[in-house]
Amino acid sequence: MKKTILVILLLPLLSYANYWGKTGHRVTGDIAEQHLTGKAKRALKDLLDGHSLAFVSTYADEIKADHSFSKYSAWHYVNYPLGMRYEDAEKSEHGDIVMGIEQCKQIIKDVNRSREDRIFYLKMLIHLIGDLHQPMHTSRAEDKGGNDIQVQWFGEGTNLHQVWDKNLIESYGMTYTELAAELNRVSRKEKKSIQEGTLYDWVDESHRICAKLYESAEVGEKLGYQYTYQYNDLLFAQLQKGGLRLAKVLNDLFG
Repeated sequence: MKKTILVILLLPLLSYANYWGKTGHRVTGDIAEQHLTGKAKRALKDLLDGHSLAFVSTYADEIKADHSFSKYSAWHYVNYPLGMRYEDAEKSEHGDIVMGIEQCKQIIKDVNRSREDRIFYLKMLIHLIGDLHQPMHTSRAEDKGGNDIQVQWFGEGTNLHQVWDKNLIESYGMTYTELAAELNRVSRKEKKSIQEGTLYDWVDESHRICAKLYESAEVGEKLGYQYTYQYNDLLFAQLQKGGLRLAKVLNDLFG
């Protein structure tokens, strides 16, 4: 009985810990890899021991089961009222995704920090830039980023957050390499436009998209093919932005 109660109590916490799924993170990592400068490629090859950005992109999720890393949990998202800018919103004492990204950047470019520290925060940064572009990670606190909005996905129970973390992308049925190859078809003009702006601009952009997603489904609604027709393009656009902007952040850090 005690074990059953414990599991029930933990479910809300576990569901809120579902981040942009493995496929999404690997897509953004793979896209970013194709847009790195030579100097950035060499620096990353050294720090990541030759591993690809896609390979390390899920690291920040893999460590979440280790309680010694629990202080980083709040870095995966940010909550502030819809219609408000991040800069004007009250900040969490536990930190958020913007604070996390900024701290990662500071540590990575500090050559006086240990190699171990720089590698750890590099892996975190690669992951967090991906999370930033999953709109439900820049949401409102009262429903835990859409985790409390229960819906059905092709007849199976899920929630709005999970739809955007995993269901939508997995239903498309392509591997991360196939998706990355398709989404990497971008002109120089389009790339420049996507990479413009600041971290604050990017989080507010995701936040505005999130506001629209709250209107895309009601509690208990049955979602399926029609939802994919309406929102696949937005999903792909966010994956593409995440990859191109990750490349910009890394190029700026490593030259």
